[in-house]
Amino acid sequence: MPPFLNTLIRRLARPSVYVYVTVLLMVLGWIVGQSVSERAGMTQLSAMTLERLELYSNTLDAELARHADLPGLLATDPQVQALVQSPQDIKLRAQISRTLARINVRAGAMQIFIAAPDGQVLASSDGAQSTQSPPPPRLREALNAGRPHFFAADERAASLAYYLLHPLQSEGGAAATLVVKVSLAPLEATWVDLGLRSEGERLLVVDAQGVVIMSSVPRWRYFLLGRGSGAARDSERAALRASGRYPADAGFEDMGIPAEALESPGDMPLVRMPPLEAIQKAGPVLMPQERPLVPLGLRLIALSDPSGVRRQARYAGWGGAAFGAFAGVLGLYLASRRRALRQLSQAQAQLQQAHAQLERLVDARTAQLRSTNEELKHQIGQRVKAEDELVQAGKLAVLGQMSAGISHEVNQPLTAMRALARNGLLLLEAGRHATVAENLTAIDAMVERLGLITRQLKTFARKAEQQEGAPVTLLTSIENALLLVGHRLREDVVTLKLDVPPALRVLCDGNRLEQVLVNLFGNAIDAMHGEPQRLLTVGAAASDDGRVRVVVDDTGRGMSENLLPRLFEPFFTTKPAGEGLGLGLVISSKIIHDFGGTLHAQRNNGGGMRFEFDLPALQDSSDV
Repeated sequence: MPPFLNTLIRRLARPSVYVYVTVLLMVLGWIVGQSVSERAGMTQLSAMTLERLELYSNTLDAELARHADLPGLLATDPQVQALVQSPQDIKLRAQISRTLARINVRAGAMQIFIAAPDGQVLASSDGAQSTQSPPPPRLREALNAGRPHFFAADERAASLAYYLLHPLQSEGGAAATLVVKVSLAPLEATWVDLGLRSEGERLLVVDAQGVVIMSSVPRWRYFLLGRGSGAARDSERAALRASGRYPADAGFEDMGIPAEALESPGDMPLVRMPPLEAIQKAGPVLMPQERPLVPLGLRLIALSDPSGVRRQARYAGWGGAAFGAFAGVLGLYLASRRRALRQLSQAQAQLQQAHAQLERLVDARTAQLRSTNEELKHQIGQRVKAEDELVQAGKLAVLGQMSAGISHEVNQPLTAMRALARNGLLLLEAGRHATVAENLTAIDAMVERLGLITRQLKTFARKAEQQEGAPVTLLTSIENALLLVGHRLREDVVTLKLDVPPALRVLCDGNRLEQVLVNLFGNAIDAMHGEPQRLLTVGAAASDDGRVRVVVDDTGRGMSENLLPRLFEPFFTTKPAGEGLGLGLVISSKIIHDFGGTLHAQRNNGGGMRFEFDLPALQDSSDV
């Protein structure tokens, strides 16, 4: 061996050299461990924030969609339609205001009101005082632009309000707009509470003008998203104050989040935020990430606190330094004993096993989160189907109430057919073929009757699809409905008076029309139960305006005047518990409204109730 090589080996074997190597390995371990851990932690923090952004956006969408159908349902109310035709009727406006107040309490909205095209409030759930106050500043702008919804600051509640708009049409066009005002203060309060408890994440909702309209930090509300200064920024603030979208005292301070920080989410930039409280001099350093809410024209921004990641990175740095020290000492140890090599191999194998186990746990957690997300999507889809299922449930409830009578209707022909069949066998043995033929003819007639009943039940129970109106003979639909309730007419000895022209035809869905008629006939029979006079009158006539008006009268107990306004409320019924859900008239009113008509109810002069609705008439037989 050359002399210089021996000299080098002897120098490397000195303890002082191993001390220098150990220190160097500790520094490298600190740098590598801290940087790798910080980058991995930031990546994981970014992924978790994106998943939570999806959850927050779904929560916000669900909160706004909870009242989406309310304006359309209220627009079908007869009182609201009457106000559209007579907007200056003070008594009617007060009556509708009281009705809106009751509905507003049940729906959980902030306010419901009806506004004229010029923005004047005609009726409001807040009462007469609200109708005399000026309308929201952005309402006129939204009415002119035809927007279905908009956001605006509510200075009374010091929070954001979401407005849902539904136009109310009259014969001359748009006559008014029904507005449902929803407060987002409870959702924002939940975010504020979450931010106070976790102190690791802040939420912002930014509108199209770059203004923070919701925040888990109350002080950041109505800040501007980006950075800027000078005349252009002052002009932008002045334009925002003049827009009427925000409170008059909004400061529009700069948030300090540059646009490039949100345009490049993969870079995971850190931004110094404004102070959380006015007494603080500097705000926290956070990592911004956003998710656009395109249908609403908003952006949801999550600000994650990387301090936990940095703390873990420091721990990882100390671990890396310790690993470096361990490597240095291990080098000295390996020089003396070969056993250390085997121990190191075992330690590496255990480390790989732990890493694989950790990866499996992460994969399992990711799969669980995906399954939860799919379940949320499935629940949203189920809500969309709820209205159709409610209509079908009303049909099945009617069929259930009629099942006993229909069973009796079917059992009688079956008993007669069995007797005739047995009698036919005896007649065949006696050679009386003519009488056997008469029995077979009678059996055929009974089978035809059973087929008629079962076909009508099958048609009635079928789940109807939404479709355009088709020509329907009104008398045929009435007879089909009477076929289903015929046994009840006979059981209660109800006299039927039918005054419907045979050639009268209307444009609608025949199956859904029969559902309305069965509901009205069933209610009339229930109301006349036990009365001395039981007369059911069904009439129809065509009017000069191209409509057909159908009238159903009964001689039952009737209903008091104070209960008539609640007749078409969901789940309202005067029947005993277990005999009605209070959905029949609500569903019937919705079906008639879909046909372009209106279902009315009033007391008869001689007692009982009258239900009247109109349908579009078939003008010419060539349209079929």
